[in-house]
Amino acid sequence: MIVDDIRAELFQLRDEPYRAFQSALLPSVPKEAFIGVRTPALRALAKQLSARPDLGEFLADLPHAYFDENQLHAFLISGMKDYTACLRALEDFLPYVDNWATCDQMSPRVFRKNRGELLGEVRRFLVSEKPYVQRFGIKMLMEHYLDAEFDPACLELAAAVDSEEYYVRMMTAWYFATALAKQYDAALPFLTSRRLDPWTHNKTIQKAIESNRIDPARKAYLRTLRVKPSKGESDP
Repeated sequence: MIVDDIRAELFQLRDEPYRAFQSALLPSVPKEAFIGVRTPALRALAKQLSARPDLGEFLADLPHAYFDENQLHAFLISGMKDYTACLRALEDFLPYVDNWATCDQMSPRVFRKNRGELLGEVRRFLVSEKPYVQRFGIKMLMEHYLDAEFDPACLELAAAVDSEEYYVRMMTAWYFATALAKQYDAALPFLTSRRLDPWTHNKTIQKAIESNRIDPARKAYLRTLRVKPSKGESDP
């Protein structure tokens, strides 16, 4: 059975020091859920498995028992070449994603050729009740709609995401900091008009100031836009 085969292979690839490093980096995931497989080995295994006719059995075996199985699943989805099949697999898997690392590993290459269709799916992700579905939706806005396909309406979509979840707000800040680097004139009003909550507003400025893609004069101006944190929250 492919699920047993994959699990056995993952344990063969186990790296104990890396397992300890990963579990410390992701304290929200139980330590016993980590096998300890390094990312290059997972990528290579995903490539090796992608042609197996019984791969669907592994993709359907949700929720997975191990973090490394989730990581492998993310790489398998990212490598799918058929847009419809990729989207179906993504929608099945996303509700089970429970950490930022697995969420952020997913970057389906086939989406680059289907950005027009993808935007409707992204809108659905953004209103999900699942925080990592929302985070993934914002990540897709950042990856696909800040360059040649830029539409100012996408900034509105990101700003409208309603969440108190740390990892959603962090991705929103990352998105707007990237927007300031790529589409400064369109993104700046979201700070000058204080369209974001204070924490996300200040975190956006922090990330923008740390970026090598924003010139010093703009960074100096962004520093003047910091706001007082909300009661009970510390400044990023």
